[in-house]
Amino acid sequence: MKAKIGITEKNTEAVAEQLSKLLADEFLLYTKTRNAHWNVTGDNFHAMHIFFESQYRQLDELVDSVAERMRKIGHYAPATMQIYLELTHLTEASDRTNDGLGFMKDLLADHESIIEFLRGNITPFAEEFKDYGTSDFITGLMETHEEMAWMIRSYFR
Repeated sequence: MKAKIGITEKNTEAVAEQLSKLLADEFLLYTKTRNAHWNVTGDNFHAMHIFFESQYRQLDELVDSVAERMRKIGHYAPATMQIYLELTHLTEASDRTNDGLGFMKDLLADHESIIEFLRGNITPFAEEFKDYGTSDFITGLMETHEEMAWMIRSYFR
């Protein structure tokens, strides 16, 4: 059954297309943060291990919320690694080492990329596509990523 929520099908399709890209980015960042949690090494291992765990737990919730937002506006969420790798703006691998700061630099760049993507869609979602709910939703996501990026950035002097 089609969602009758006061937004044209053409507009929900356009929003869902962007949300699919966001979902791919969120899932890839989640996976990379899990990798950091599992594989970090160094004299600050324990602190980094716990920090990365707190971050991937937050990202797990974000992934779910993006997929559910897509369902709320009447579209299915992509859910395969192949599709995520085709849709993502992020890079799956990097040349960094497995030390905490190496992971942090990589993850910070990803958070900042997602923040820019979200910021660039807030106004179009509201004004062009008349989807104020999704505009508000991604504003909240942007604020969450800004906080997560700040936490990572604070490790650097």
